[in-house]
Amino acid sequence: MSNKQNRLKQLRAFIHVAQTGSISKAADKLFLSQPSISLQIKALEAEVDTVLFERRGPKIKITPAGKILYDISLPLIEGMDSLNETFSAQMGQIDTGTLSIAAGESTILYILPKFVAEFNKLYPNISLRLRNVTGRDGMSMLRADEADFAVGSMIERVEDMAYFPIFNFDPVLITPKDHPLSGKTKLSLQDISPYGLILPPRHLSTWRMVKMAFEQRNIPYKVTLEAGGWEVIKKYVSMGLGISIVTDICLHGDENINVIPLGDYFPKRSYGVVIRKGKHISPQARSFFELMHEDLPNFLNKDIHKSIKV
Repeated sequence: MSNKQNRLKQLRAFIHVAQTGSISKAADKLFLSQPSISLQIKALEAEVDTVLFERRGPKIKITPAGKILYDISLPLIEGMDSLNETFSAQMGQIDTGTLSIAAGESTILYILPKFVAEFNKLYPNISLRLRNVTGRDGMSMLRADEADFAVGSMIERVEDMAYFPIFNFDPVLITPKDHPLSGKTKLSLQDISPYGLILPPRHLSTWRMVKMAFEQRNIPYKVTLEAGGWEVIKKYVSMGLGISIVTDICLHGDENINVIPLGDYFPKRSYGVVIRKGKHISPQARSFFELMHEDLPNFLNKDIHKSIKV
């Protein structure tokens, strides 16, 4: 086997160990044994004459030198692994392969359907996978290369991710039709304070934003029910079990609830595409991006290759 072939295997093993933080997980992904992965890493370290990982018992952490090599080699390995698909794309044959998208339930329900339908119509032989995950799990999937990109809301910027916001939605209060607040067109947080809120689980961003808005103004609030998913929350609100603060992404207009704007207290929520910096954009992903926004492929091409601090 030539040195170039060896180096390609070594770099592929190195990339997977860096992404997963684990020799065993990298071995599972590459269908190799753990000793084989370890030997390839050691051989690569000998070739570049530097330590690429710090080993602390079962844990493994990339070194600053390893991070530099990772940034250099990742586009090369991803380019090699998608060579056939990229070549077919250049020949005008983007009609096979797979595309994996990580997204939360609200994005899958309210934003993606029309794009998925159009994509399936244009590319019926491409296997499309929608991964229903929370934001934190979606980031983990992107870092481990288990998804091509994510679609969702990113409130805080993350150093190793590029974010392209596309859609904006307004914050609103939803109440039952016969609620004391339902006849109002404008509300203060003080007006909302006496009534029990129905909110998504507390580890999600909506809870944090509600908590911050009330606490910054020293206004008490109470949560009487935690419920996952906007559809569930709307159902319980319509049943008279509480009121809720949501973004109008989830509203169809035919719900049996009353809607009151809350833009004075909560920011608009953006939704868009999240992709790991340095990620090779596959032809399938590029085709999906073009359906979502005409400027998206050019923006991501530029932004995902910005340097990432070690």
